[in-house]
Amino acid sequence: MTSTDSSGPRILIGASGSAAVMMLPLYLGALRAHLGGTYTVLMTHTAATFLPPDSVRLLAERVVSGEAPADWPADNHARLAAEHDILAVLPATANILSLAAAGAAPNRLAATILAAEFPIVHFPSMNSAMWAKPAVARNIAQLRADGQHVIDPVRTDRYDVGAARTLNDPGLPPPPAVAQKVAELLG
Repeated sequence: MTSTDSSGPRILIGASGSAAVMMLPLYLGALRAHLGGTYTVLMTHTAATFLPPDSVRLLAERVVSGEAPADWPADNHARLAAEHDILAVLPATANILSLAAAGAAPNRLAATILAAEFPIVHFPSMNSAMWAKPAVARNIAQLRADGQHVIDPVRTDRYDVGAARTLNDPGLPPPPAVAQKVAELLG
């Protein structure tokens, strides 16, 4: 558990199921150094398979993961939305972008996006083939039309085990750039 800066912004991080979620600790550190504040990390089931929630608990005041009905009274979407000033979806998969664009709420992260009345910023991370799909472009256009922010990814090298080679795919901006964008949106 980290020390709490209750005078700063209340930041909700939505972590969706991309391998890029394994870099989340670097982003939490950059956000905390730049903004202070308190951090809740809302992890999808798939995000929690890449990065154990217990590891994230070392860096955030609160971690919400899983879909257990017993957790919903304290950690439901309406309460999560009411208790924060901004939501950064980091990383944002094609799936979560699609759900948010459609206004669907099949999981706690998507429901929280739908319930939020504050700035939402998505930081997409996916492979090149997915990023190039017209459906992804349509979803991003819809999110932007709905007033949400989608930050274009940067090209990053990553090793693909299946392809047995390094690929250059759309990925997350560097941690300081993410922290700066969140700071801008907080005003």
